[in-house]
Amino acid sequence: MKLATLKSNSKDGRLVVVSRDLKRAVDATSVAPTLIGAVETWSASAPRLHALYDRLNKGEAEGAFDFDPRQAAAPLPRAPQWCDGSAFLNHGALMQKAFGLPPIPDIETIPLMYQGGSDDMLGAHDDVPLPDEAHGIDFEGEFGIVVDEVPLGCSPAGARGRILLLVQINDVSLRSFGPREMRTGFGFFHAKPSSSFAPVAVTPDEIGEAWRDARVALDLNIEYNGTWFGDPNGREMNFGFDQLVAHAATTRKLSAGTIIGSGTVSNAGGKKGSACIAERRAIEAIEHGAARTAFMKFGDRVRMEARWKDLPVFGAIDQRVVEAPRPQA
Repeated sequence: MKLATLKSNSKDGRLVVVSRDLKRAVDATSVAPTLIGAVETWSASAPRLHALYDRLNKGEAEGAFDFDPRQAAAPLPRAPQWCDGSAFLNHGALMQKAFGLPPIPDIETIPLMYQGGSDDMLGAHDDVPLPDEAHGIDFEGEFGIVVDEVPLGCSPAGARGRILLLVQINDVSLRSFGPREMRTGFGFFHAKPSSSFAPVAVTPDEIGEAWRDARVALDLNIEYNGTWFGDPNGREMNFGFDQLVAHAATTRKLSAGTIIGSGTVSNAGGKKGSACIAERRAIEAIEHGAARTAFMKFGDRVRMEARWKDLPVFGAIDQRVVEAPRPQA
């Protein structure tokens, strides 16, 4: 099943069901007005949404219309919580080697995770407004999940049944803030502005055998200013999403609609490129003694897309960074 949120006068948008090929959609507000509403009532709403999805794919859904991803908000324009992991240890190892960072204790047994802002998620075709190019603007291609309510202390095995939807993310980062914020011990804040999401959220069954071991085993194809940048595969996560959910729920329950990200998709060996500029700069520093690729400038564009059996899965993120308007005094 594939679901999206169209922009509306509501901050949470309007729920639609989208066809498997992402070409058609149908209003789903008779089931739930919003995606967060559907997630919070999943046991009741999911069967009705599935039935509508089946009718849409058969060409039998009354009121169906052409799906325009440019009119889509993030699937969850705002969420109860956004927790981002760093589950690809290859990425961290490259950064550590390139910049002489000290090793992180227990890195292979305890997932890294921070809590980001979840009140303003951007749509796939929205411009990314940022205050200053000097902040080290970067994109980060990730996969993510949306969970049902998760009880405190949930095990990885129990977490698997709580994963409702898969999403694709551009976790926008401002690299110049990162070093200082990490040294404080309080973690990221200014370094992590609003994240962006591909237009469609999908149930795990939509990617068949590519959903295995609680990992999204799909290539994430990334173009930067029209040129290939990388196509790393999500199967190399060192921690599956079940482990990330259990880690997040170690000392707290998770509300339905919580989003958990994989962190930058990263594959060993270098042949698959990178999913963020910082990783490419780290590889350049290792190979050439200095980074060569600059961070993003206003007007630069990034495109990210995952496909399964030649079908688009989430739709593409295709957006540019722009200078944020100055607030009126």
